[in-house]
Amino acid sequence: MKSGRIIKVSGPLVVAEGMEDANVYDVVEVSDKKLIGEIIEMRGDEASIQVYEETTGIGPGDVVTSTGFPLSVELGPGLIEQMFDGIQRPLEILRQEGGDFLQRGAEVKHLNRQKKWDFKPVAKVGDEVSEGDVLGTVQETPVVVHKIMVPIGLKGKLIDIKEGQFTVEDTVAIIENEKGKRELNMIQRWPVRQGRRYKKKIDPKTPLVTGQRVIDTFFPITKGGTAAIPGPFGSGKTVVQHQLAKWADAQIVVYVGCGERGNEMTDVLMEFPELIDAHTGESIMKRTVLIANTSNMPVAAREASIYTGITISEYYRDMGYSVAMMADSTSRWAEALREMSGRLEEMPGDEGYPAYLASRVADFYERAGRVICLGSDEREGALSVIGAVSPPGGDISEPVTQSTLRIVKIFWKLDYDLSYRRHFPAINWMDSYSLYQDKMDKYFDENVNEDFSKNRKRAMGLLQEETSLQEIVRLVGRDSLSDQDQLKLEVTKSIREDFLQQNAFHDIDTYCSTQKQFKMLETILEFYDEALAALDKGAYISEIEDLPVREKISRMKVITEDNLDEFENLKEEVRNDLRKLVEGGGTINA
Repeated sequence: MKSGRIIKVSGPLVVAEGMEDANVYDVVEVSDKKLIGEIIEMRGDEASIQVYEETTGIGPGDVVTSTGFPLSVELGPGLIEQMFDGIQRPLEILRQEGGDFLQRGAEVKHLNRQKKWDFKPVAKVGDEVSEGDVLGTVQETPVVVHKIMVPIGLKGKLIDIKEGQFTVEDTVAIIENEKGKRELNMIQRWPVRQGRRYKKKIDPKTPLVTGQRVIDTFFPITKGGTAAIPGPFGSGKTVVQHQLAKWADAQIVVYVGCGERGNEMTDVLMEFPELIDAHTGESIMKRTVLIANTSNMPVAAREASIYTGITISEYYRDMGYSVAMMADSTSRWAEALREMSGRLEEMPGDEGYPAYLASRVADFYERAGRVICLGSDEREGALSVIGAVSPPGGDISEPVTQSTLRIVKIFWKLDYDLSYRRHFPAINWMDSYSLYQDKMDKYFDENVNEDFSKNRKRAMGLLQEETSLQEIVRLVGRDSLSDQDQLKLEVTKSIREDFLQQNAFHDIDTYCSTQKQFKMLETILEFYDEALAALDKGAYISEIEDLPVREKISRMKVITEDNLDEFENLKEEVRNDLRKLVEGGGTINA
């Protein structure tokens, strides 16, 4: 243990002298209150420390003791269903021991040491095992089988393995190599700022289906992909993140509330346990880890929370799971970097952010991906990272958004004008993009319907044409347009309101399968094709707009997933109504 004494306190930044034997990123205990801190800079024998707790009452002369270890997380059974703070302290345990407010210097084990887990061995005595090999399994929740793996950097001969009920600290296996015998329990520790190793990164080809029509059809994300959701205050970033956490077909979800309002994390805590996962029939919390570092918590821990979340995500990825991590919001993380950089008196970059902001953002997002995991069984794992960005005033030219866009492959731009018009999700279809689009078009054509990408391209083309037509309407009025162009405006309005708009709080509309998405868009385009043919045969645009089937199209989003055959009846009704309109020479009555 290496000790020094405080010579300066500046908010969450503490400077201590006599620390020449310590290292950057070592965790330290500050004063007799044992506040947790991390060394972020060394100058001679002086260490600059960011303290993850309130520093009131700490002053020059107090002792600082280095643990000699970097900030790490405990990985093992018991992570799922938990809510941790930014440095992986379980908040429920802290509440039970210290009340509703966090107590400074509270020491608590990250994983439950009393609970016994049913360990079932997979490997056998005598096996030669190496890093990443699965020794046994634990049923962590009804939907998650937790694989106990050989720690990274260890290999040898398995000379003993047990079966039965054990705590995470009990020895379950013994490995022998040239360095001697090593007893293994169910806990691994890993430094949060260092990415976990894998064999190789491979091309992501499978979509992460989210159940959100504007995302899956127009701007899809892959398992192992990276996405950014920039948007101003009130544009719906957090609701989109909640929707992705609830309905994305990832096997594990890690949700990090980084500097967000406490009531939003309360919403997550209240809603998630009650929501039933359509894929498993169990509560969504049975596959979710929550990390909360709300806006009133110490700012330094805000920076750590992102790394804690992605390290836990990588751990489950290494088991061969598809993991989705939601970071809400990375702007608050960048603000924590800026505050600590200012206290360190570093030379500021754009808008006061540190010059290394872009490299930190890149390091974080590069930890996502689809990989071949360590281990002899060649299992695949995927980690998708979706980060919300909160640019001040919605200005996406600011440094955090620009640094993020340089590294991520998907841009879901939230538009304040759309949210003001109550169009949610408020993802702007003209400014957003997905660089996975070509791969996903091929996947959806092969696995949903061969016309999936063709319909998407037609719909996007119509939406682009609508932008030009709206300019004409604003200048000279709608009546100056041809009937065909007026029909385009009607159809694009239907695409916007009946397809792209989705109610996150409606029991049926909150989630939409890719099959239903295809059928909904196909129905709108069927109406467009039949209406065009009717116009060519002498029908009037006003008659087409008044057809009763238009109202049925606007209600098709509430067709349930087990009644998708109704779309065929709806399309048949579209064809019949428009043909009768042409044959009868007049409007059909409801």
